[in-house]
Amino acid sequence: MAGEALLSVEEIKRHNSPDDCWIVVDGKVWDITNFAPEHPGGGEIIWKHAGYDATTTYSTYHSPSLLPNNLDPSKLKGQVDTRTITPDWAKPPPSTTAELKLHEKPPLDTVICAKDFEEIAQGTASKKTWAFYSSASTDCVTRDANQSFFSRIWFRPRLLRAVGNISTKASILGHDAGLPIFVSPAAMAKMMHPSGEKGIARGCLDERVPQCVSNNASFPIGEIIPSVPKEKNHPFFLQLYVNKDRDQSTKLLQHVRSLGVDSVFVTVDGPVQGKREADERVKADESLSTPMSGQKAKNDRRGGGIGRIMGNYIDPNFTWSDFAWLREHWKGKIVVKGVQCWQDAKKCADLGMDGVLLSNHGGRNLDSSPPVIMTLLECQMNCPEIFGQLEVLIDGGIRRGADVLKL
Repeated sequence: MAGEALLSVEEIKRHNSPDDCWIVVDGKVWDITNFAPEHPGGGEIIWKHAGYDATTTYSTYHSPSLLPNNLDPSKLKGQVDTRTITPDWAKPPPSTTAELKLHEKPPLDTVICAKDFEEIAQGTASKKTWAFYSSASTDCVTRDANQSFFSRIWFRPRLLRAVGNISTKASILGHDAGLPIFVSPAAMAKMMHPSGEKGIARGCLDERVPQCVSNNASFPIGEIIPSVPKEKNHPFFLQLYVNKDRDQSTKLLQHVRSLGVDSVFVTVDGPVQGKREADERVKADESLSTPMSGQKAKNDRRGGGIGRIMGNYIDPNFTWSDFAWLREHWKGKIVVKGVQCWQDAKKCADLGMDGVLLSNHGGRNLDSSPPVIMTLLECQMNCPEIFGQLEVLIDGGIRRGADVLKL
């Protein structure tokens, strides 16, 4: 069979043009002549590797299933004959995106707080990755207030209580959790580490912390869920950006339901993406793509903002009345993500939603929107009854266990 043939480096190097393009990924030789022009990140990044080993670049941005799932089996030409590999052939081509400096990271057991992780990430991630994750909208007022407002809340310690036997367990959307926290969705985790969302899932396993998978995750959710043992029955949720093409969202909902997901977080605070200036200033790597939304990164005259460019599929006309469509196609729980005032939180309760996620998208969409802890306070003051009608969740600005306790 062709897929079992051993191919020499010299043979592979002959197929090094857009009209005849072979690449090697994980030792397998693929003919991607027809696929390259349709690649979500454009053909240029592929043609740069034509006739060579593309494993390093491929693995940085794509899941292992991308090529097998998108190419006919006949496009697998064989295996590279390792006896013919030379150092020059194996060397990756120059890249405009700096590699992750994994070797420069300190031992994990020396990292003791969230701030440590942040400082290490700033020094080891690529410039673009750091700009994407750390940036917020315009002057970053809301991003900074999310965190600083927690410091305005003081404890009033009461003493001489029996605290020798305590529990941190909680129930989140009907799932038992070992801690009263969940992982809020963030896009393209593979930019920060090759394991991406799979690594996050494994990290959540021991304490049974639920993970909400981003609609713009680096891996399809069908690959993230199996990354932890099935017998653990670990809770996963899906973040949903409603697609302009509703059929695409319907198919995604059907797919995640078949995987056992029972709750979706419908993100409503991003009908258009914010002006994240730090992200715009750094050129995007056009090989980036997200498998579930099908979006690709590119640079244009406005800059290289990944969030703006890759959010083009989101329906800006989704309104309250459209939840009827969602209920028709999703029988599980619905959490409305991105609520920023008590009036909308109350409306969610009145409409029978299962939960609200008080969130301003980390200050990444509308600057000067209120810090999340203020929105929570306004809900307690103006519509306290909703806390008995739906689950109220919060994200943004939380850095320590003390912040969680203040909620």
